[in-house]
Amino acid sequence: MNGASREALAAGREALDALTDSTSVDAGVLADELAAVTALLDREVSLRRVLTDPAQPGEAKAELAQRLLRGQVGGETVDLVSGMVRSRWSSSRDLVDAVEELANTADLTAAQKAGALDDVEDELFRFGRIVSSSTELRSALTDKAATAAAKGTLLGSLLGGKAHATTERLVVRLVTQPRGRSLEAGLESLSKLAAARRDRMVAVVTSAVPLSDRQKQRLGAVLAKLYGREMHLNLDVDPAVLGGITVRVGDEVIDGSIAERLAEATRRLAG
Repeated sequence: MNGASREALAAGREALDALTDSTSVDAGVLADELAAVTALLDREVSLRRVLTDPAQPGEAKAELAQRLLRGQVGGETVDLVSGMVRSRWSSSRDLVDAVEELANTADLTAAQKAGALDDVEDELFRFGRIVSSSTELRSALTDKAATAAAKGTLLGSLLGGKAHATTERLVVRLVTQPRGRSLEAGLESLSKLAAARRDRMVAVVTSAVPLSDRQKQRLGAVLAKLYGREMHLNLDVDPAVLGGITVRVGDEVIDGSIAERLAEATRRLAG
């Protein structure tokens, strides 16, 4: 997001944090209601255009949102969404993206309060690896001809009772309401949101063999010092790296594998 939308989203995040800091607010219920609003705005193009029309007074747009949502969702959700439409947005699509992000953040906040955020982060990463390694599964989950109910049933068989409830909810929502994103991009976005709950960055670490607890602690400390922020490690094992490790933080790759060093030596010989 750029300009006005970025500022509006920042204000929405602050409002959500203020709400979920209250022990009387059920973050899981808030997540469900915000997801329902996301689906409404995604479906009703004319509505989201009216709610983001810069020519309309913010208060008038807020009143419209309140009339539409009151009685359909809780008061906290009505207040949050009406506050968001008071803000200026660079595009109507940005509003939908922002409400969806707040829905996912509310779910992750519920997991954090339950002490399960680390588990959810790890499960999202592992599910992404399972999808990337199975063409058949990926095809089934992204098949446009398959119904949302069928995809939900498939995910229930894969994740039900095996993953945290928050993980299952996030993945089901992503798969059944992809909104034009690839499954991989959606999972990566969820992973980054989970890390942001504790102001952490995500490092994807690939090694030939599993790292010991001591190695993980040392690597985490080194990366935190390098990037100036706490680092969450998503660990993957791939014998193809032959030895050493590779680390990906965002778009940056730190490659310390034997395979890469061999490839570099080959390139130099060939040159």
